[in-house]
Amino acid sequence: MKLPPEGAIWLIRLRWFVATCVFAATLVGYYIFHVLATPIPLFVMGAFMCVYNGVLTMVVREESPIRGLRPEDSIFAQIILDFAALTLVLYFSDFSHNPFILYYIFHMIIAGMYLRGIRPYLVAGGTTLVIGVIIWAEYLNWLPRFPLRFGGQELPPLHGLQALALFLAMASSLGMATYFTTSIRRYVDRTHAELRQKEKMLGIGQLVAGIAHQIANPLDGVQNCLRRIGDAVKNDPRLTEYVQMMAEALERIEKTAKRVQAFAQPRGLSLERTDVNAAVEGTLAMLGTRIGNNIRVEKDLRQVPEVLGDKYTIQEVVFNLCTNALAAMPNGGTLTLRTRVLGTQDDDQMNSVAIEVSDTGVGIPRANLERIFEPFFTTRAESGGTGLGLGLCRMLISEMGGRIEVRSALGQGTTFTVILNAYRGAQWRQR
Repeated sequence: MKLPPEGAIWLIRLRWFVATCVFAATLVGYYIFHVLATPIPLFVMGAFMCVYNGVLTMVVREESPIRGLRPEDSIFAQIILDFAALTLVLYFSDFSHNPFILYYIFHMIIAGMYLRGIRPYLVAGGTTLVIGVIIWAEYLNWLPRFPLRFGGQELPPLHGLQALALFLAMASSLGMATYFTTSIRRYVDRTHAELRQKEKMLGIGQLVAGIAHQIANPLDGVQNCLRRIGDAVKNDPRLTEYVQMMAEALERIEKTAKRVQAFAQPRGLSLERTDVNAAVEGTLAMLGTRIGNNIRVEKDLRQVPEVLGDKYTIQEVVFNLCTNALAAMPNGGTLTLRTRVLGTQDDDQMNSVAIEVSDTGVGIPRANLERIFEPFFTTRAESGGTGLGLGLCRMLISEMGGRIEVRSALGQGTTFTVILNAYRGAQWRQR
């Protein structure tokens, strides 16, 4: 799920409110409650926040000359600026004793929501390092302190163990906030991608069903005409043979059109107790002559529980994955089919069963890994690839409550893993 260009606008609006709060808190804390040692640095920091927030406001405008800045880069810059502003505001108001030090967690949540890759962890690590340095430097009197005064008395410096406990509490809080936020974001991204995939496949199904219907109507007329021609030339064996061949070809076209129409119609899968190993064995039988002499097939079918699924759909998916694997090994190699129990190793689906289809082929470039499930995306267009197979497989497995994962290395091969839910109450003895 990509960020919209206006993704950082709400942060800019919030920052005006925060800057106002800094000015108000400084006035109240210094002139009314006499808690602050000096208001000048805090007034300067409030002004600094207003200045860079004004610049950011102009950057996100439509007419801005740097409108092309990626939303993620814009938010990353805002997080860094806000981190610097918060650190200085806290430093000039007794960093170690200031309860608003917890606001760093807010920055970690924003980083985990909007930043990709290693960036959220870089922000968390840098923040933790800065917090530790400031606490340690204040403890050793390497930095001047701006102590808060409550009841007319300054708060004493932190004791060594107290400073260490504060640092450990902040470090663990920031780390957990980053981890959980990025984990939730990855889950949302994956769910969003699956929903988009289903929408695409539904649209394609409707389109294909319409085309199949347009083919089926004139096909009936052609078959009727061919039957009449067959009656007229039945005394000529050669022409009769040609007519028979044409009739058989038209019959295959008709069956294909009916299968496409039937598939495109909205329907539910027949989910029942299914023997995964039997489905894999059936798929190997269907492959038949597709397996060349230079291809070695290895099976590692372990004792696994029955799954909740549709036998023929599972065979269709595994057949498609095996066909792709064979195409990826034009010079020969090894096709491996493996079944195993994931159990508690799978965080998303407990007590799940995995079907792995591995090859030792050319592999998939990293740039294509995120696109292989997109409809019509194919690298084998010249050899008849349509780019619909993998997208259809993922949609079918998703309808059975499972998912498909892929890992690949160029020149080493590819492994597709189909993960299905075990049938509730199924008993098995794992080898």
